[in-house]
Amino acid sequence: MHELAERAGISGRTLRHYHRIGLLAPDRVGSNGYRYYGPRAVARLQRVLLLRGTGMPLAQIAAALSASTSTATEVEALVTQLEALHSEQLALERRIHAVEHTLQMRQEGREPQMDLMLQGFNDAYEDDVVRRWGREAFEASNRWWHEMTVNQQRDWKTRNEALVEQWDQLAKDGETPGSFAAQQHAATHIAWFAQIPGTPTHAGDEAGAAAMICGMADMYETNPDFHHTFGGPDVARLAADALRIHVGASTG
Repeated sequence: MHELAERAGISGRTLRHYHRIGLLAPDRVGSNGYRYYGPRAVARLQRVLLLRGTGMPLAQIAAALSASTSTATEVEALVTQLEALHSEQLALERRIHAVEHTLQMRQEGREPQMDLMLQGFNDAYEDDVVRRWGREAFEASNRWWHEMTVNQQRDWKTRNEALVEQWDQLAKDGETPGSFAAQQHAATHIAWFAQIPGTPTHAGDEAGAAAMICGMADMYETNPDFHHTFGGPDVARLAADALRIHVGASTG
């Protein structure tokens, strides 16, 4: 047993554990208690170690190796393990992004932003929303947000990110606030506002909507958090000025 353990790079204790759980039985156990492993056991151990290297749980390895002599069950187990690893990879990437975000915000002397889906739709701007449009507007938008399913929230977040990324692309293309492309995207941006309950755009209040959009434009232009969201103050200013032009307000 000790020779096999040494050759395999594992401990004798691990081999005994594999025997105890029925994963790898020795060919025989001597009267002195020594375990003896022949060629078939060695071949099985190689498969165990190969699957263990993928992170597959021992119980799943035992099921894969014991179900049949064909490789079909083992392949199925490997596919399942690969899917689990991909899921873990995505989770790890999200954690890395969260750490990077927190680090960057701290280095810039700002408070890290909570995940939108955990925090609520507009919690970060509660004071501004309530001051500009009232408590009812804030509560209406948050009720709407929390009534969504997680998938609906993710879809909304993806569309929100695409909206912002398009402003960045327009800036890179050298578009001005009054250009056709910028005004076309300003219309898309305003239509996005109209989907949010509690806002004047959602209620069809044209005068209130114009005031709200200009208020949001001011926030885009002056709030450093929005500069970060848009990818820089110049991009935020492009969006702000284009929105003001679209509702007929002066860019000053």
